[in-house]
Amino acid sequence: MTGFSTMRAAALTAAACLGLTGCVSTETTNNTGAGQPPGGSAGQQASRDRSTSPVASGTSQNEETRRRARIRLELAANHYQQQNFPLALQEAEQAVKIDPGFGAGHGMLGLVYMAIGDRAKADESFNRAIATDPTDAELNNNYGWYLCRTGRPQESIAYFNKALEDRLYATPAKPLHNAGICANQMGDQASAESYFLRAFQVDPSNAVAMFNLGELYLKKRNLERARFYSERLMNTYQPTAETLWLALRVARAEANQDYTTQLASQLRQRFPNSREAGLLQRGAFDE
Repeated sequence: MTGFSTMRAAALTAAACLGLTGCVSTETTNNTGAGQPPGGSAGQQASRDRSTSPVASGTSQNEETRRRARIRLELAANHYQQQNFPLALQEAEQAVKIDPGFGAGHGMLGLVYMAIGDRAKADESFNRAIATDPTDAELNNNYGWYLCRTGRPQESIAYFNKALEDRLYATPAKPLHNAGICANQMGDQASAESYFLRAFQVDPSNAVAMFNLGELYLKKRNLERARFYSERLMNTYQPTAETLWLALRVARAEANQDYTTQLASQLRQRFPNSREAGLLQRGAFDE
């Protein structure tokens, strides 16, 4: 098993927490890697925009256009978070129709097209978004994740690093753990370890970093460190099949039979139909 199934846990929560490997709710074991729609929180921004009348404040036509586009973006983001992609697509299309120069709107379109598997349109939308607003941290993180998900992990790293250049970026752990996932996918374990450690330092509750560090150190037979991250993950979040399976394999490697048996029982009882329960049944501890 590779860190949160590297593309499956490469897949923790997208532009709105859609899927561990950027919830132990789903965020521990399902990383979709994307973050909030670029350009800041659409809901907060749209709320601010609506609170001001363009007439009363003397808002320019350009500002009024952007305000209307942000409202559409907010609606698109809400639908996207609920995985209602047809409605998310409609609202995102309206956002860029209202304001064709709205990078965040094109970025939202890229996320929706990524979710529905339309690679050509996702490429077009992300490229337009980046061209419109090349320094936006969320856009760079989301585009990097898209590149990684579509078989271009080497290209993705530059965009995660670009996102990290923004010292005001509210969630730097996200591009860090995404870069770790993509470096791991390339077989560059040294870089992956470095990115995951940095993500953990920035955010000690980061489930993606903890899970992948546990997997990485288990593979390297550094059992003390594997146990540290596995136990911290189990103590921080409700267990999932993936986190139980990691903890079980660490306990087994340490010859802790009692704890191994306890974790195996939990896995069978709580997640009987999971992939991990199937691996346990077959005794496939190294897959």
